[in-house]
Amino acid sequence: MSFWEYANPTRFMRLSGVALPWVAGLAVLCLVPGLAWGFFLTPDEARQGSTVKILFVHVPAAMMAINIYVMMFVASLVWLIRRHHVSVLAARAAAPVGAVMTVIALLTGALWGQPMWGSPWEWDPRLTSFFVLFLFYLGYIALWAAIEDPDKAADLTSVLAMVGSLFALLSRYAVNFWSQGLHQGASMSLDRRENVSDVFWFPLLLCMAGFFLTFLALLLLRTRTEIRARRIRALHQRLAAG
Repeated sequence: MSFWEYANPTRFMRLSGVALPWVAGLAVLCLVPGLAWGFFLTPDEARQGSTVKILFVHVPAAMMAINIYVMMFVASLVWLIRRHHVSVLAARAAAPVGAVMTVIALLTGALWGQPMWGSPWEWDPRLTSFFVLFLFYLGYIALWAAIEDPDKAADLTSVLAMVGSLFALLSRYAVNFWSQGLHQGASMSLDRRENVSDVFWFPLLLCMAGFFLTFLALLLLRTRTEIRARRIRALHQRLAAG
């Protein structure tokens, strides 16, 4: 069976209908214990005190905000090359979730930055590129809403998604590009020496898995809604033409 067969809306609806309850259940099983472990069972950090526990929300939200836009880039590219409607509808479904993740990351970053930097906001390279990424999310959502022709909207939003992916990459690697930035390095790394302490690392992994599974569940749910909405519009057009 070819991977591209799942781009068929009927096959996607059948598969996602089976997967959605399992994904949602796993999200709850990861997110709730992960947050409880992180906020209530980990000690305060020597320098940052209890403020450090914001990382259990901030890091997963920031990770998902960037990766969701990368997913939108890939799905948009598939649309432009293969013209599979499910891919571009998935990108459209992902955008509001990504925007919310970006807002969560910005707000928790401000809460974390206030005691660390003495200010909730600095025009640090990573923070600035992250804010611009949020604007691209808003622009992508607004462009879908502004264009009535769904295929034309899909084409234009796909181009916008590819342009905005540059800021997703900048948000991820700004610390490496601009060493003078205030933002700390990555909390998670393939090099264990660069990771946070194990007492924070394990619950953080669980929270990250929970955020990812929550996004996946919302993506399946919202994509199914987009497919149904497209079918309803097509039905209305046939009735109007007939």
